[in-house]
Amino acid sequence: MDLGIWQALLLIAVGVLAGFLNVMAGGGSLLTVPVMVFMGLPGPVANGTNRIAILAQNLTATATFLRRGFGDLKLSLSLAACAVPGALAGALLGTRLDGPWFSRILALVMLGVMLVMHFDKGSATRPEDYQPTPGQLRRGHLAMVAAGFWGGFIQIGVGFIIMPILNRVMGLDLVRTNMHKVVIIAVYTVVALLVFVTQVELLWMVGLALALGNAIGGYLGAHFTMSSGERLIKLVLNLVLIGMIIKLLFFP
Repeated sequence: MDLGIWQALLLIAVGVLAGFLNVMAGGGSLLTVPVMVFMGLPGPVANGTNRIAILAQNLTATATFLRRGFGDLKLSLSLAACAVPGALAGALLGTRLDGPWFSRILALVMLGVMLVMHFDKGSATRPEDYQPTPGQLRRGHLAMVAAGFWGGFIQIGVGFIIMPILNRVMGLDLVRTNMHKVVIIAVYTVVALLVFVTQVELLWMVGLALALGNAIGGYLGAHFTMSSGERLIKLVLNLVLIGMIIKLLFFP
């Protein structure tokens, strides 16, 4: 497709908002993928092209966290390594994505996440330097395989799966949760993007315009995560969850 100026500006603007939401909570791809479909891209093409922006967003956010001294690459990369096999399988399925129940299933997943994070206050009393126990580490790494599958499959809402794994299962505070999340997604997105490149004809100019916006949004999201801490993250997370659940259930 020919990418006009107004289309490029729209993609950049949507990308900024999506990148910010993705780093702070999740759900940004629920904005970007429908916009690309509205512009005429088939579902698998939009799903794959979106990965270009996701990669740019999370690389930018990772660099922002590292520059500010937030980083534990050993743990981030070990979790990412567990997510990669799932992402590979999910991406192979995602190139053939078609299913009327997808939106409803995603809404139920997000509703469950919101309820768990609202009623389970266990991590609130833990210090910021809390270290997961060996059992928490094992459960977190195993759960990351499933998170990687979802991320490779559709990407939409994967933050709502990864955040509870890091925050509830492993006991990490929400700032470190977001720090690990962006590294994990960046790593498995490389694998998912390679699968889509070999299976689907991606629109690179569309992806690059979206990537510019996502990168800006990713930088802003990482900055606000570090400066505002858990309180703002929880507020953004719950607002996004409520909005996306309403959208999926009543305006599919």
